[in-house]
Amino acid sequence: MQPPLALGQAVHDVLESLSVLPAQQRLNRSLHNQFEEVWSKISGKAGGFKNENEESEYKERGKGMIKRVLENPGMLLNKAIKIKQDSGLPPHYLLSEKDNIILCGKIDWLEYLQEEDSVHVVDFKTGKHDEDENSLQLPIYLLLATNLQKRKVSKASYWYLDRENTPKEVGLPNASEAYEKVLETAKRMKLARQLQSFKCPKGEVGCFVCQPFEIVYRRGGEFIGTSDSKQDIFIIT
Repeated sequence: MQPPLALGQAVHDVLESLSVLPAQQRLNRSLHNQFEEVWSKISGKAGGFKNENEESEYKERGKGMIKRVLENPGMLLNKAIKIKQDSGLPPHYLLSEKDNIILCGKIDWLEYLQEEDSVHVVDFKTGKHDEDENSLQLPIYLLLATNLQKRKVSKASYWYLDRENTPKEVGLPNASEAYEKVLETAKRMKLARQLQSFKCPKGEVGCFVCQPFEIVYRRGGEFIGTSDSKQDIFIIT
């Protein structure tokens, strides 16, 4: 757990909870109070914060994002599609029966576009940088939204809550290319797990993604609890 992850988790929890409410009721409750309640669960070490000043900085950013949404609710006031989840598991479907690979993931928001009877995929961004154009996130979202609900996906956007008042539309990837790209990556992951061969492209030194896990593996991290999805949570001390 690191402060940027804690910030993202808190803001996402508040905004995603709105999608289950009727559109006309979404802003009837205090999102600021809800944010405070959610933040209490990731305060201090639980959010990976080193001190009160660091936590205060991230919390103020989160408050600013909630304030921005309240002042510019836009598409949040329109009808939304909610993908059903089974027994608490994340939304998922069989990506490849031949390879026995399941694709799972959670889409932040699916706006229903009534005139076209289609959906608009919206991803809330709480970081400071734009999403990499080579990221697999959009191809994965397209596949999930296409296979887990009946309407066509006609639009996708990233909403950079730290600085943008409205979602920023991005081009949809080609569906067949998205499938091949995601499946290729999934096959590599499956093979690596079967062979127990997890080699970082950066070599023994490791990259910024590997290094925290290497520290935890060598018992250098501090265990602080278990997440709602039953994942062990550590911080680097």
